Amino acid sequence: MRTLMRPLFDGATYRGWAYAFLGAALSVPPLVVAVVVSAPPGWPLPGRIAGVTLALVVVIAVMGGPHAARRGCVTLANRWLGTELPAPAAASPRSRWANRARTAAWLVPHAAVGVAATAVTGALAFAAVIFPAVWLDGGGRVAVLRGHVTVRAGVTGAWCPVVTALCLLLAAYVTAAAAAGLRLLAPVLLDHRPAERAAAAEERARLLAGRNRLARELHDSIGHTLTASTIQAAVASELLERDPAAARRALNTIEETARAAMDDLDHVLGVLRDQHASTAPARTLADLGTLAESVRRAGAVLEMTTEGALDRVPATVSREAYRIVQEGLTNALRHGAEAGITLRVAARDGLLEVELVKPVGGGARFRRGGRPRRGLAGIADRVRLLNGEVSAGPVDGPGGGCARWRLVARLPLGAAR
Repeated sequence: MRTLMRPLFDGATYRGWAYAFLGAALSVPPLVVAVVVSAPPGWPLPGRIAGVTLALVVVIAVMGGPHAARRGCVTLANRWLGTELPAPAAASPRSRWANRARTAAWLVPHAAVGVAATAVTGALAFAAVIFPAVWLDGGGRVAVLRGHVTVRAGVTGAWCPVVTALCLLLAAYVTAAAAAGLRLLAPVLLDHRPAERAAAAEERARLLAGRNRLARELHDSIGHTLTASTIQAAVASELLERDPAAARRALNTIEETARAAMDDLDHVLGVLRDQHASTAPARTLADLGTLAESVRRAGAVLEMTTEGALDRVPATVSREAYRIVQEGLTNALRHGAEAGITLRVAARDGLLEVELVKPVGGGARFRRGGRPRRGLAGIADRVRLLNGEVSAGPVDGPGGGCARWRLVARLPLGAAR
């Protein structure tokens, strides 16, 4: 019995009825317009029927034409019918007209089913009220279709509450059936077509690629900041009593680098949360001087040289090259270099070359614990996306001297799109 009565107490039934009633309400404007402007009163009946039908088609087509109408149909179907239709995607002009036709086609069964469901459930609800009302009022006759039903007072008419329950239950089942029919039809007329699915898949791929890029940039920026801040904190701790001025400079450097990292973090999180991100420009090769200065303030000895017109490097290559340099310097700070770090950035012959060299061994000054890093993997990903080449590893020093660790990345200047 509980299963039999479930539609009567299910919230989905009432949401389905509201959706059907909305369809019935949507049918009123086209019907009124069709009746008013369809044909002159003197026309014969077939002509009037044809005129009304044509006017209905035109008005429904106009109602389903705007993109907002399709978006509203999808939103309401998902909310009230429980469908899981994707939001309408941007389409080509040809697909746009096809979608308008499909939206107009959806309004027809929505209105037809809505009118039928509203009429039937309204009649059943009226019957559920009128029979017990007549019975409690002392009996009488109730018109049903073309006949009458006699309701007697007293125990003889005690069947009226049963009729009420049956009418309400039948109204719930009619509503559930109407909603189920519309739910089955909705994907046919409101779901994405193959071209829209392809466009949506491409958009998701672009979004995922963009978020992966932001994750790499956040890793590089925060990793560099944490490494530099850790070193500066150690320096400040060592110099706090012996050289308070130097300790104060180290603490100021920590504050500046942390503030820059917070700006990066706010920008990335704003994008990932689909909010308005900061309008601060992305860092490029033009910011290498600032980056080098932050590394020197961290206690490293860095010699940087640039060659060629770096300001003419394409924006995409410039941004990625900056991140490559940043990650390379961060790794150098992590693992230390007594004799210092050398950095060369050169743009020539259609290539941008980044070369970073540091001595290996004897790096206790900058080493603060070791653990697996993903910096080189991130650098390789950036270089590969720009169709470049990268190599990293130990090399012999000049004249067979102290071994050095060398990173070289070559990026084609025509890779930006």
